[in-house]
Amino acid sequence: MRWHKRLLVAGVAGLLALTASACGGGQVRGAGGTPQPPAGAGSGSPAEQSTGQANDATFVYAPSSEVITDWDPALSYSNEIVALSNIYEGLTRYDSEEQQAKPLLATEWTSAAEGKEWTFKLRQGVRFHSGATLDAEAAKKAIERTIAKKGGAAYIWDPVDRIDAVDAGTLKFTLKYAAPLDLITSSGYAAWIYDVDAVDPGGKKTAGTGPYTIDSWQKGKETELTLKAYEDYWGGWKPEQYRKVAFRVTPEITTAWQLLRQGEVNFVRRLNPQLIKQAADTEGVQTVQSPSFQNLLVLFNTAQGPTRDVRVRQALQLAIDYDGLLAAMEGAGVKASGLVPKGLLGHNAGMEPKQDLARAQELLAAAGYGPDNPELKLSLTYGIGDEDQKLLVTLLSSTLKQLNITLQAKPMNWGAQWDLGKKKGQDIFVMYWYPDYPDAYSWFLNVFKSADKAQFNLSYLKNAEIDAGIDKLPALTATDQLAADAEFERLQRQIIEEQAAVAVPYVQNYQRALTSDVQGYVENPAYPNVVFFHDLRRAG
Repeated sequence: MRWHKRLLVAGVAGLLALTASACGGGQVRGAGGTPQPPAGAGSGSPAEQSTGQANDATFVYAPSSEVITDWDPALSYSNEIVALSNIYEGLTRYDSEEQQAKPLLATEWTSAAEGKEWTFKLRQGVRFHSGATLDAEAAKKAIERTIAKKGGAAYIWDPVDRIDAVDAGTLKFTLKYAAPLDLITSSGYAAWIYDVDAVDPGGKKTAGTGPYTIDSWQKGKETELTLKAYEDYWGGWKPEQYRKVAFRVTPEITTAWQLLRQGEVNFVRRLNPQLIKQAADTEGVQTVQSPSFQNLLVLFNTAQGPTRDVRVRQALQLAIDYDGLLAAMEGAGVKASGLVPKGLLGHNAGMEPKQDLARAQELLAAAGYGPDNPELKLSLTYGIGDEDQKLLVTLLSSTLKQLNITLQAKPMNWGAQWDLGKKKGQDIFVMYWYPDYPDAYSWFLNVFKSADKAQFNLSYLKNAEIDAGIDKLPALTATDQLAADAEFERLQRQIIEEQAAVAVPYVQNYQRALTSDVQGYVENPAYPNVVFFHDLRRAG
Protein backbone atom coordinates (compact mmCIF):
# COMPACT_ATOMS: atom_id res chain seq x y z
CA MET A 1 0.00 0.00 0.00
CA ARG A 2 2.93 1.43 -0.49
CA TRP A 3 2.00 1.76 3.65
CA HIS A 4 1.34 2.66 1.58
CA LYS A 5 2.89 3.71 -0.76
CA ARG A 6 4.03 3.41 -1.74
CA LEU A 7 4.63 1.00 2.82
CA LEU A 8 1.16 1.58 1.88
CA VAL A 9 3.30 1.34 0.15
CA ALA A 10 -0.45 3.90 -0.52
CA GLY A 11 -0.33 2.86 2.28
CA VAL A 12 3.60 2.02 1.90
CA ALA A 13 3.37 2.13 2.83
CA GLY A 14 3.79 1.63 1.56
CA LEU A 15 6.03 2.28 0.28
CA LEU A 16 6.25 3.70 2.87
CA ALA A 17 4.20 1.01 3.06
CA LEU A 18 4.99 2.46 2.53
CA THR A 19 4.14 1.42 0.99
CA ALA A 20 5.27 1.82 0.32
CA SER A 21 4.94 2.41 -1.12
CA ALA A 22 4.45 3.69 -2.66
CA CYS A 23 1.10 3.96 0.18
CA GLY A 24 -1.64 3.57 3.39
CA GLY A 25 -0.98 0.99 5.97
CA GLY A 26 -1.13 1.93 9.45
CA GLN A 27 0.61 1.36 11.70
CA VAL A 28 7.11 -6.62 23.55
CA ARG A 29 7.79 -8.80 25.53
CA GLY A 30 8.32 -9.52 29.17
CA ALA A 31 5.02 -8.66 30.86
CA GLY A 32 5.72 -8.08 34.52
CA GLY A 33 9.43 -8.20 33.83
CA THR A 34 9.39 -11.94 33.13
CA PRO A 35 10.96 -12.92 29.78
CA GLN A 36 8.53 -14.85 27.62
CA PRO A 37 9.40 -17.95 25.61
CA PRO A 38 9.93 -17.57 21.88
CA ALA A 39 6.76 -16.71 20.01
CA GLY A 40 4.43 -19.63 19.62
CA ALA A 41 6.14 -21.98 22.01
CA GLY A 42 3.72 -24.83 22.56
CA SER A 43 0.88 -22.81 21.03
CA GLY A 44 0.95 -23.66 17.35
CA SER A 45 1.78 -20.05 16.37
CA PRO A 46 4.40 -19.29 13.69
CA ALA A 47 7.48 -19.12 15.85
CA GLU A 48 9.37 -22.16 17.06
CA GLN A 49 10.38 -22.90 20.62
CA SER A 50 14.11 -22.48 21.15
CA THR A 51 16.02 -25.70 21.76
CA GLY A 52 18.92 -23.83 23.31
CA GLN A 53 20.50 -22.77 20.02
CA ALA A 54 19.79 -19.15 19.16
CA ASN A 55 19.32 -19.87 15.48
CA ASP A 56 16.25 -22.01 16.22
CA ALA A 57 14.29 -18.83 16.99
CA THR A 58 11.85 -17.28 14.54
CA PHE A 59 11.63 -13.52 14.17
CA VAL A 60 7.95 -12.55 13.95
CA TYR A 61 7.05 -9.29 12.17
CA ALA A 62 3.52 -7.94 12.68
CA PRO A 63 2.37 -5.98 9.60
CA SER A 64 -1.06 -4.34 9.69
CA SER A 65 -2.07 -5.52 6.23
CA GLU A 66 -1.29 -8.24 3.73
CA VAL A 67 2.38 -8.55 2.81
CA ILE A 68 2.45 -9.88 -0.75
CA THR A 69 0.72 -8.30 -3.72
CA ASP A 70 3.26 -9.33 -6.40
CA TRP A 71 6.07 -11.90 -6.27
CA ASP A 72 7.81 -10.86 -9.51
CA PRO A 73 10.92 -8.82 -8.57
CA ALA A 74 10.54 -6.85 -11.80
CA LEU A 75 6.96 -5.81 -11.06
CA SER A 76 6.82 -5.61 -7.26
CA TYR A 77 5.82 -2.13 -6.13
CA SER A 78 3.97 -2.35 -2.84
CA ASN A 79 3.89 -3.92 0.62
CA GLU A 80 6.05 -6.89 -0.33
CA ILE A 81 9.12 -4.67 -0.01
CA VAL A 82 9.26 -5.82 3.63
CA ALA A 83 9.81 -9.42 2.54
CA LEU A 84 11.43 -9.14 -0.87
CA SER A 85 14.17 -6.83 0.44
CA ASN A 86 15.39 -9.87 2.38
CA ILE A 87 15.09 -12.22 -0.61
CA TYR A 88 16.56 -10.03 -3.36
CA GLU A 89 19.51 -7.65 -3.46
CA GLY A 90 20.64 -4.81 -5.68
CA LEU A 91 24.07 -3.68 -6.74
CA THR A 92 24.12 -1.11 -3.93
CA ARG A 93 22.20 -0.26 -0.75
CA TYR A 94 21.64 3.27 0.49
CA ASP A 95 23.09 4.14 3.88
CA SER A 96 20.80 6.79 5.34
CA GLU A 97 23.22 7.65 8.14
CA GLU A 98 26.11 8.38 5.79
CA GLN A 99 23.73 9.53 3.01
CA GLN A 100 25.40 7.54 0.27
CA ALA A 101 25.14 4.25 -1.56
CA LYS A 102 27.20 1.38 -0.16
CA PRO A 103 28.40 -1.88 -1.76
CA LEU A 104 26.07 -4.87 -1.90
CA LEU A 105 26.27 -7.10 -5.00
CA ALA A 106 28.70 -4.55 -6.43
CA THR A 107 31.90 -4.06 -4.44
CA GLU A 108 32.95 -0.82 -6.16
CA TRP A 109 31.95 1.48 -9.00
CA THR A 110 33.12 4.47 -11.00
CA SER A 111 31.45 7.07 -13.20
CA ALA A 112 32.79 8.87 -16.26
CA ALA A 113 31.66 11.05 -19.17
CA GLU A 114 30.11 13.56 -16.74
CA GLY A 115 27.82 10.97 -15.19
CA LYS A 116 26.79 9.21 -18.41
CA GLU A 117 28.96 6.11 -17.96
CA TRP A 118 28.98 3.88 -14.89
CA THR A 119 31.04 0.74 -14.30
CA PHE A 120 30.31 -1.69 -11.45
CA LYS A 121 32.56 -4.49 -10.20
CA LEU A 122 30.53 -7.47 -9.02
CA ARG A 123 31.02 -9.48 -5.84
CA GLN A 124 32.54 -12.89 -6.50
CA GLY A 125 31.23 -16.20 -5.20
CA VAL A 126 27.55 -15.21 -5.14
CA ARG A 127 24.89 -17.75 -6.05
CA PHE A 128 21.20 -17.28 -6.76
CA HIS A 129 18.66 -19.33 -4.82
CA SER A 130 18.30 -21.38 -8.01
CA GLY A 131 21.95 -22.45 -7.71
CA ALA A 132 23.08 -20.39 -10.71
CA THR A 133 26.13 -18.15 -10.35
CA LEU A 134 25.85 -14.38 -10.34
CA ASP A 135 27.95 -12.80 -13.06
CA ALA A 136 27.70 -9.69 -15.20
CA GLU A 137 25.65 -11.40 -17.88
CA ALA A 138 23.09 -12.61 -15.34
CA ALA A 139 22.85 -9.12 -13.80
CA LYS A 140 22.46 -7.59 -17.26
CA LYS A 141 19.63 -9.99 -18.10
CA ALA A 142 17.82 -9.21 -14.85
CA ILE A 143 17.91 -5.44 -15.38
CA GLU A 144 16.95 -5.75 -19.04
CA ARG A 145 14.00 -7.99 -18.12
CA THR A 146 12.83 -5.44 -15.55
CA ILE A 147 13.10 -2.67 -18.14
CA ALA A 148 11.21 -4.74 -20.72
CA LYS A 149 8.39 -5.53 -18.30
CA LYS A 150 7.70 -1.78 -17.91
CA GLY A 151 5.94 -2.36 -14.61
CA GLY A 152 6.35 -1.31 -11.02
CA ALA A 153 9.26 1.09 -10.64
CA ALA A 154 10.97 0.15 -13.92
CA TYR A 155 11.07 3.86 -14.73
CA ILE A 156 14.21 4.12 -12.54
CA TRP A 157 16.15 2.66 -15.49
CA ASP A 158 14.88 5.24 -18.00
CA PRO A 159 18.32 6.92 -18.24
CA VAL A 160 19.92 3.67 -19.42
CA ASP A 161 20.84 3.47 -23.11
CA ARG A 162 22.93 0.30 -23.04
CA ILE A 163 24.22 -2.32 -20.59
CA ASP A 164 27.39 -4.28 -21.34
CA ALA A 165 28.81 -7.30 -19.58
CA VAL A 166 32.44 -6.32 -20.07
CA ASP A 167 33.61 -9.53 -18.41
CA ALA A 168 32.18 -11.93 -15.83
CA GLY A 169 32.77 -9.47 -13.00
CA THR A 170 32.23 -6.10 -14.70
CA LEU A 171 28.95 -4.43 -15.63
CA LYS A 172 28.99 -1.17 -17.62
CA PHE A 173 26.07 1.23 -18.15
CA THR A 174 25.92 3.87 -20.85
CA LEU A 175 23.26 6.48 -20.13
CA LYS A 176 21.20 8.75 -22.37
CA TYR A 177 21.66 11.56 -19.88
CA ALA A 178 23.51 12.05 -16.61
CA ALA A 179 21.91 10.35 -13.61
CA PRO A 180 23.01 9.20 -10.12
CA LEU A 181 23.12 5.51 -10.99
CA ASP A 182 24.66 4.51 -7.66
CA LEU A 183 21.50 5.81 -5.96
CA ILE A 184 19.24 4.30 -8.60
CA THR A 185 20.79 0.87 -8.08
CA SER A 186 19.97 1.18 -4.37
CA SER A 187 16.24 1.57 -5.08
CA GLY A 188 13.82 -0.35 -2.90
CA TYR A 189 12.00 -1.49 -6.04
CA ALA A 190 13.02 -2.60 -9.56
CA ALA A 191 16.76 -2.60 -8.80
CA TRP A 192 16.93 -6.21 -7.63
CA ILE A 193 19.24 -8.64 -9.40
CA TYR A 194 17.72 -12.10 -9.95
CA ASP A 195 17.99 -15.27 -12.04
CA VAL A 196 15.63 -14.52 -14.94
CA ASP A 197 15.19 -18.24 -15.66
CA ALA A 198 13.95 -18.99 -12.15
CA VAL A 199 11.38 -16.26 -11.53
CA ASP A 200 8.13 -17.68 -10.16
CA PRO A 201 5.22 -15.20 -10.02
CA GLY A 202 3.29 -17.80 -8.02
CA GLY A 203 5.56 -17.53 -5.01
CA LYS A 204 6.59 -21.17 -4.77
CA LYS A 205 10.29 -20.41 -5.20
CA THR A 206 12.57 -17.39 -5.29
CA ALA A 207 15.32 -16.33 -7.67
CA GLY A 208 17.33 -13.87 -5.63
CA THR A 209 20.72 -13.76 -3.94
CA GLY A 210 19.51 -12.57 -0.52
CA PRO A 211 19.80 -14.29 2.86
CA TYR A 212 16.25 -15.68 2.88
CA THR A 213 13.97 -17.64 0.62
CA ILE A 214 10.34 -18.79 0.88
CA ASP A 215 9.38 -21.33 3.50
CA SER A 216 5.59 -21.03 3.10
CA TRP A 217 3.06 -18.57 1.72
CA GLN A 218 -0.64 -18.73 2.55
CA LYS A 219 -2.43 -15.73 1.09
CA GLY A 220 -5.21 -14.47 3.35
CA LYS A 221 -4.00 -16.36 6.43
CA GLU A 222 -2.97 -14.61 9.64
CA THR A 223 0.56 -15.96 9.31
CA GLU A 224 0.73 -15.11 5.65
CA LEU A 225 4.38 -15.74 4.92
CA THR A 226 7.39 -17.44 6.47
CA LEU A 227 10.96 -17.19 5.23
CA LYS A 228 13.89 -19.51 5.89
CA ALA A 229 17.65 -19.05 5.68
CA TYR A 230 19.33 -19.50 2.30
CA GLU A 231 22.17 -21.73 3.44
CA ASP A 232 24.56 -20.70 0.64
CA TYR A 233 24.15 -16.98 1.24
CA TRP A 234 27.37 -15.16 0.36
CA GLY A 235 27.20 -13.17 3.61
CA GLY A 236 27.32 -16.35 5.69
CA TRP A 237 25.47 -17.20 8.89
CA LYS A 238 26.27 -17.01 12.61
CA PRO A 239 24.47 -18.98 15.34
CA GLU A 240 22.82 -15.92 16.89
CA GLN A 241 21.16 -14.79 13.64
CA TYR A 242 17.48 -15.43 12.91
CA ARG A 243 17.25 -18.23 10.39
CA LYS A 244 13.48 -18.07 10.09
CA VAL A 245 11.07 -15.13 9.77
CA ALA A 246 7.27 -15.05 9.98
CA PHE A 247 4.88 -12.28 8.96
CA ARG A 248 1.81 -12.36 11.19
CA VAL A 249 -0.83 -9.95 9.84
CA THR A 250 -2.30 -7.96 12.72
CA PRO A 251 -4.61 -5.11 11.62
CA GLU A 252 -5.45 -3.82 15.09
CA ILE A 253 -2.66 -1.87 16.73
CA THR A 254 -3.75 -2.77 20.28
CA THR A 255 -3.70 -6.45 19.37
CA ALA A 256 -0.21 -6.08 17.93
CA TRP A 257 0.94 -4.44 21.15
CA GLN A 258 -0.49 -7.23 23.29
CA LEU A 259 1.20 -9.85 21.10
CA LEU A 260 4.48 -7.99 21.47
CA ARG A 261 4.20 -7.80 25.26
CA GLN A 262 3.44 -11.51 25.36
CA GLY A 263 6.46 -12.30 23.19
CA GLU A 264 4.37 -13.72 20.35
CA VAL A 265 5.71 -11.16 17.89
CA ASN A 266 9.12 -9.44 17.85
CA PHE A 267 8.47 -6.31 15.82
CA VAL A 268 5.52 -3.93 15.54
CA ARG A 269 6.15 -1.35 12.89
CA ARG A 270 3.80 1.23 14.32
CA LEU A 271 2.35 2.13 17.70
CA ASN A 272 0.19 5.12 18.59
CA PRO A 273 1.60 7.80 20.95
CA GLN A 274 -0.03 6.32 24.03
CA LEU A 275 1.26 2.84 23.34
CA ILE A 276 4.76 3.97 22.39
CA LYS A 277 5.00 5.71 25.78
CA GLN A 278 3.80 2.57 27.49
CA ALA A 279 6.25 0.49 25.47
CA ALA A 280 9.15 2.70 26.52
CA ASP A 281 8.36 1.88 30.16
CA THR A 282 7.74 -1.82 29.65
CA GLU A 283 10.42 -4.27 30.69
CA GLY A 284 11.39 -6.61 27.88
CA VAL A 285 10.48 -4.07 25.20
CA GLN A 286 12.62 -1.58 23.29
CA THR A 287 11.41 1.33 21.18
CA VAL A 288 12.88 3.14 18.19
CA GLN A 289 11.66 6.55 16.98
CA SER A 290 13.08 8.27 13.91
CA PRO A 291 12.08 10.65 11.08
CA SER A 292 11.08 9.22 7.74
CA PHE A 293 10.78 10.07 4.05
CA GLN A 294 7.17 8.88 4.14
CA ASN A 295 4.28 11.32 3.97
CA LEU A 296 0.51 11.06 3.88
CA LEU A 297 -1.26 12.05 0.68
CA VAL A 298 -4.95 12.97 0.61
CA LEU A 299 -5.69 12.66 -3.10
CA PHE A 300 -8.77 14.29 -4.61
CA ASN A 301 -10.52 12.87 -7.67
CA THR A 302 -9.89 15.50 -10.35
CA ALA A 303 -11.60 13.48 -13.10
CA GLN A 304 -15.20 13.07 -11.98
CA GLY A 305 -17.77 13.69 -9.28
CA PRO A 306 -18.06 16.79 -7.08
CA THR A 307 -14.29 16.97 -6.59
CA ARG A 308 -13.82 17.56 -10.29
CA ASP A 309 -14.49 21.20 -9.38
CA VAL A 310 -11.19 22.74 -8.26
CA ARG A 311 -13.08 24.95 -5.79
CA VAL A 312 -14.35 21.88 -3.96
CA ARG A 313 -10.83 20.46 -3.84
CA GLN A 314 -9.42 23.73 -2.50
CA ALA A 315 -12.15 23.83 0.13
CA LEU A 316 -11.28 20.31 1.25
CA GLN A 317 -7.62 21.27 1.57
CA LEU A 318 -8.59 24.21 3.77
CA ALA A 319 -10.97 22.12 5.88
CA ILE A 320 -8.26 19.84 7.25
CA ASP A 321 -7.24 20.71 10.81
CA TYR A 322 -3.52 20.23 10.29
CA ASP A 323 -2.45 21.61 13.66
CA GLY A 324 -5.11 19.67 15.56
CA LEU A 325 -4.16 16.47 13.78
CA LEU A 326 -0.46 16.84 14.59
CA ALA A 327 -1.22 17.71 18.20
CA ALA A 328 -3.36 14.59 18.54
CA MET A 329 -0.62 12.47 16.94
CA GLU A 330 1.70 13.48 19.78
CA GLY A 331 4.98 13.22 17.94
CA ALA A 332 4.04 10.50 15.45
CA GLY A 333 4.46 13.00 12.63
CA VAL A 334 5.55 16.51 11.69
CA LYS A 335 3.62 18.96 9.54
CA ALA A 336 4.45 18.55 5.88
CA SER A 337 5.60 21.44 3.73
CA GLY A 338 4.84 20.50 0.15
CA LEU A 339 5.23 17.05 -1.33
CA VAL A 340 8.93 16.53 -0.62
CA PRO A 341 10.03 15.62 2.94
CA LYS A 342 12.89 17.40 4.61
CA GLY A 343 16.23 15.80 3.78
CA LEU A 344 15.56 15.40 0.05
CA LEU A 345 16.34 17.77 -2.80
CA GLY A 346 13.17 19.68 -3.61
CA HIS A 347 11.94 20.21 -0.07
CA ASN A 348 10.26 23.60 0.28
CA ALA A 349 10.02 24.98 3.80
CA GLY A 350 7.48 27.64 2.76
CA MET A 351 4.47 25.47 1.93
CA GLU A 352 3.09 24.41 5.30
CA PRO A 353 -0.71 24.06 5.01
CA LYS A 354 -3.19 25.86 7.27
CA GLN A 355 -6.85 25.36 8.05
CA ASP A 356 -9.18 28.19 6.94
CA LEU A 357 -12.85 27.27 7.34
CA ALA A 358 -14.15 30.70 6.34
CA ARG A 359 -12.37 30.53 2.99
CA ALA A 360 -13.44 26.90 2.58
CA GLN A 361 -17.08 27.90 3.03
CA GLU A 362 -16.71 30.68 0.44
CA LEU A 363 -15.29 28.26 -2.11
CA LEU A 364 -18.01 25.70 -1.44
CA ALA A 365 -20.72 28.35 -1.79
CA ALA A 366 -19.29 29.39 -5.15
CA ALA A 367 -19.45 25.75 -6.23
CA GLY A 368 -23.06 25.38 -5.06
CA TYR A 369 -22.40 23.57 -1.78
CA GLY A 370 -22.20 24.44 1.89
CA PRO A 371 -24.56 25.13 4.82
CA ASP A 372 -27.16 26.97 2.73
CA ASN A 373 -27.20 24.41 -0.07
CA PRO A 374 -28.11 20.73 -0.46
CA GLU A 375 -25.99 18.24 1.46
CA LEU A 376 -22.85 17.06 -0.33
CA LYS A 377 -21.79 13.43 0.14
CA LEU A 378 -18.19 12.43 -0.54
CA SER A 379 -16.64 8.96 -0.43
CA LEU A 380 -13.19 8.40 1.08
CA THR A 381 -11.03 5.29 1.44
CA TYR A 382 -8.08 4.81 3.76
CA GLY A 383 -5.85 2.08 5.17
CA ILE A 384 -7.39 -0.27 7.67
CA GLY A 385 -5.46 -0.51 10.92
CA ASP A 386 -3.71 2.85 10.54
CA GLU A 387 -4.51 4.89 13.63
CA ASP A 388 -3.19 8.16 12.20
CA GLN A 389 -5.24 7.90 9.03
CA LYS A 390 -8.27 7.04 11.16
CA LEU A 391 -7.61 10.14 13.27
CA LEU A 392 -7.40 12.30 10.15
CA VAL A 393 -10.69 10.91 8.89
CA THR A 394 -12.42 11.41 12.25
CA LEU A 395 -11.34 15.05 12.51
CA LEU A 396 -12.13 15.79 8.88
CA SER A 397 -15.57 14.17 9.09
CA SER A 398 -16.46 16.35 12.07
CA THR A 399 -15.25 19.52 10.35
CA LEU A 400 -17.03 18.79 7.09
CA LYS A 401 -20.31 18.25 8.92
CA GLN A 402 -20.16 21.95 9.80
CA LEU A 403 -19.96 22.67 6.07
CA ASN A 404 -22.94 20.39 5.25
CA ILE A 405 -20.70 17.70 3.81
CA THR A 406 -21.07 14.06 4.83
CA LEU A 407 -17.88 12.05 4.50
CA GLN A 408 -18.59 8.40 3.76
CA ALA A 409 -15.25 6.94 4.89
CA LYS A 410 -14.31 3.31 4.50
CA PRO A 411 -11.19 1.62 5.92
CA MET A 412 -9.86 -0.99 3.50
CA ASN A 413 -7.01 -3.43 3.02
CA TRP A 414 -4.54 -1.97 0.56
CA GLY A 415 -5.27 -4.41 -2.26
CA ALA A 416 -9.00 -3.68 -2.22
CA GLN A 417 -8.48 0.05 -1.79
CA TRP A 418 -6.02 0.17 -4.68
CA ASP A 419 -8.31 -1.87 -6.95
CA LEU A 420 -11.15 0.55 -6.25
CA GLY A 421 -8.88 3.53 -6.80
CA LYS A 422 -7.76 2.28 -10.20
CA LYS A 423 -11.45 2.27 -11.17
CA LYS A 424 -11.87 5.89 -9.95
CA GLY A 425 -14.25 4.52 -7.33
CA GLN A 426 -13.91 7.24 -4.68
CA ASP A 427 -13.75 11.00 -4.27
CA ILE A 428 -10.82 10.99 -1.84
CA PHE A 429 -8.01 8.44 -1.65
CA VAL A 430 -5.70 8.44 1.39
CA MET A 431 -2.31 6.74 1.16
CA TYR A 432 1.33 7.04 2.12
CA TRP A 433 4.11 7.68 -0.34
CA TYR A 434 7.89 7.40 -0.10
CA PRO A 435 10.68 7.53 -2.69
CA ASP A 436 11.91 4.46 -4.54
CA TYR A 437 15.45 5.74 -4.11
CA PRO A 438 16.53 8.85 -2.16
CA ASP A 439 15.19 11.39 -4.63
CA ALA A 440 11.87 13.26 -4.84
CA TYR A 441 11.25 12.37 -8.51
CA SER A 442 9.08 9.42 -7.48
CA TRP A 443 6.24 11.59 -6.11
CA PHE A 444 5.96 13.52 -9.34
CA LEU A 445 6.38 10.79 -11.95
CA ASN A 446 4.28 8.14 -10.26
CA VAL A 447 1.58 10.09 -8.47
CA PHE A 448 0.99 13.20 -10.56
CA LYS A 449 2.06 12.59 -14.15
CA SER A 450 -0.80 11.97 -16.59
CA ALA A 451 -1.69 8.33 -17.01
CA ASP A 452 -4.29 6.77 -19.27
CA LYS A 453 -4.59 3.87 -16.86
CA ALA A 454 -4.45 4.83 -13.21
CA GLN A 455 -1.83 3.08 -11.09
CA PHE A 456 -0.66 5.43 -8.36
CA ASN A 457 -1.94 8.57 -10.09
CA LEU A 458 -5.02 8.32 -7.91
CA SER A 459 -5.99 11.96 -8.23
CA TYR A 460 -6.24 11.23 -11.99
CA LEU A 461 -4.57 14.57 -12.69
CA LYS A 462 -3.86 15.27 -16.36
CA ASN A 463 -1.90 18.42 -17.10
CA ALA A 464 0.53 18.76 -20.03
CA GLU A 465 2.49 21.61 -18.44
CA ILE A 466 3.04 19.64 -15.25
CA ASP A 467 4.03 16.59 -17.28
CA ALA A 468 6.66 18.58 -19.17
CA GLY A 469 8.14 19.87 -15.92
CA ILE A 470 8.27 16.37 -14.46
CA ASP A 471 10.16 15.12 -17.52
CA LYS A 472 12.92 17.69 -16.90
CA LEU A 473 13.61 16.64 -13.32
CA PRO A 474 16.15 13.76 -13.73
CA ALA A 475 18.59 15.64 -15.95
CA LEU A 476 18.31 18.80 -13.86
CA THR A 477 18.94 16.82 -10.68
CA ALA A 478 22.12 15.33 -12.15
CA THR A 479 23.47 18.51 -13.74
CA ASP A 480 22.07 21.60 -11.98
CA GLN A 481 20.66 21.05 -8.52
CA LEU A 482 19.74 24.71 -8.01
CA ALA A 483 17.60 24.60 -11.15
CA ALA A 484 16.18 21.24 -10.07
CA ASP A 485 15.24 22.65 -6.69
CA ALA A 486 13.43 25.56 -8.34
CA GLU A 487 11.56 23.20 -10.67
CA PHE A 488 10.54 21.00 -7.77
CA GLU A 489 9.09 24.06 -6.02
CA ARG A 490 7.25 25.26 -9.14
CA LEU A 491 5.69 21.83 -9.68
CA GLN A 492 4.62 21.53 -6.06
CA ARG A 493 2.86 24.88 -6.18
CA GLN A 494 1.09 23.89 -9.40
CA ILE A 495 -0.05 20.53 -8.07
CA ILE A 496 -1.03 21.62 -4.56
CA GLU A 497 -2.06 25.26 -4.88
CA GLU A 498 -3.29 25.67 -8.46
CA GLN A 499 -4.66 22.21 -9.23
CA ALA A 500 -5.48 21.29 -5.62
CA ALA A 501 -4.98 17.64 -6.53
CA VAL A 502 -3.70 16.73 -3.07
CA ALA A 503 -3.40 17.75 0.54
CA VAL A 504 -0.28 16.68 2.43
CA PRO A 505 -0.95 16.79 6.18
CA TYR A 506 2.18 15.27 7.66
CA VAL A 507 5.45 13.37 7.31
CA GLN A 508 5.60 10.29 9.51
CA ASN A 509 7.91 9.81 12.43
CA TYR A 510 8.45 6.09 12.72
CA GLN A 511 7.59 4.68 16.13
CA ARG A 512 8.70 1.04 16.35
CA ALA A 513 8.61 -1.45 19.16
CA LEU A 514 10.70 -4.61 19.39
CA THR A 515 11.31 -7.28 21.96
CA SER A 516 14.42 -6.43 23.93
CA ASP A 517 16.24 -9.60 22.91
CA VAL A 518 16.55 -8.28 19.34
CA GLN A 519 19.90 -6.63 18.69
CA GLY A 520 21.25 -4.79 15.66
CA TYR A 521 18.09 -3.10 14.39
CA VAL A 522 18.83 0.12 12.47
CA GLU A 523 16.10 2.25 10.91
CA ASN A 524 16.67 3.17 7.25
CA PRO A 525 14.03 5.59 5.87
CA ALA A 526 15.10 4.77 2.31
CA TYR A 527 13.44 1.35 2.80
CA PRO A 528 10.21 2.08 4.67
CA ASN A 529 9.08 -0.58 7.12
CA VAL A 530 11.83 -2.96 6.01
CA VAL A 531 13.68 -4.95 8.64
CA PHE A 532 16.90 -6.41 7.27
CA PHE A 533 16.67 -9.60 9.28
CA HIS A 534 20.16 -10.84 8.48
CA ASP A 535 21.56 -7.81 10.33
CA LEU A 536 19.81 -8.81 13.55
CA ARG A 537 21.13 -10.85 16.44
CA ARG A 538 19.18 -12.58 19.18
CA ALA A 539 20.54 -11.92 22.65
CA GLY A 540 21.20 -14.88 24.87
